Amino acid sequence: MKLNARDARDWIAKPSADRPGTLIYGEDAMRVALKRQELVANLAGAGAEEEMRITRIRGADLRREPALVDDAVKAQGFFPGPRVALVDEATNQVAGPILAALGDWRPGDAHIVAAAGSLKAGSALRKGFEGHARAACIAVYDDPPDRAEIEGWIAEAGLPGPDRDAQAMLTGLAAEMGPGDFRQLLAKVGLYMRGERGPTTTADIAACAPGSTEADPDDVLHAAAEGRTDRIAPILSRLEAQGAQPVQLSIAAMRHFRLLHQAASDPGGASAGVARLKPPVYGPRRDALTRQSQRLGLHRLEEALAILVDTDLTLRSAARGPQMALMERTLVRLSMMGRR
Repeated sequence: MKLNARDARDWIAKPSADRPGTLIYGEDAMRVALKRQELVANLAGAGAEEEMRITRIRGADLRREPALVDDAVKAQGFFPGPRVALVDEATNQVAGPILAALGDWRPGDAHIVAAAGSLKAGSALRKGFEGHARAACIAVYDDPPDRAEIEGWIAEAGLPGPDRDAQAMLTGLAAEMGPGDFRQLLAKVGLYMRGERGPTTTADIAACAPGSTEADPDDVLHAAAEGRTDRIAPILSRLEAQGAQPVQLSIAAMRHFRLLHQAASDPGGASAGVARLKPPVYGPRRDALTRQSQRLGLHRLEEALAILVDTDLTLRSAARGPQMALMERTLVRLSMMGRR
């Protein structure tokens, strides 16, 4: 069965031992690994590694020896307690033995956890778990963690309760940093605050936070298309520190707004237009493109493309001037178009 974000969080936090298996997949390997790590820890409990109640199988090994997963599911160890058969780097090439073991699962067998990269809707592995009545299929998207997830990580790191400003700062950092880096930051702040009774303040977080966090060009494009003008300058500053060039950002902006224009031009509406994009887009990015194309509309998007063409010509001309400032001015203009 396919789980939504809330049900997936509950499944991972309190997994049931009488369920046969879980598939976790997504484009970001780090996000998938963190979810898989949390699920396995909650399934097997304390001391599982020492008691050898977790069997790890690589997808490449399973291709050579298809019986590995079934053997791991049926094997009985020396120590009592729940067992886990973990298949890392699972692909459609190993869907057969994994789904066979899933179909042959009986109470008392090891829980099957399969961790995979991006899987299409028609992939055999994904369809097998989604169609199973008692197994779970969890998609991990690249969207920022929600409030409940952040609060869980804060508690895990042992931070004294952050005050209101610190909570807002952590939420912003969670949106900008990868989940692995963000959890490392929380662990660092937890060590920094050890022995303190709290609350955790913005000064405590700033003392441990990196000088600059990695930014993605898509972040500033989404901010411009969604009217989040206040986000543009900080993201551009980080991109500039990372070595991003204004011409590269201009090209990326042209590509992004052309997609929005293509979607808005569809006779069936923006939602149908996004669904017909080639190559297809899925998950939160698809929702974002639909929302942005609906917000701006066809005529404003035509105007936006004209502005981007002028900006691109200026950036490539012999004219001298602060090019990143010109790119920032253009993105700010685009972000304010939907307010008219």
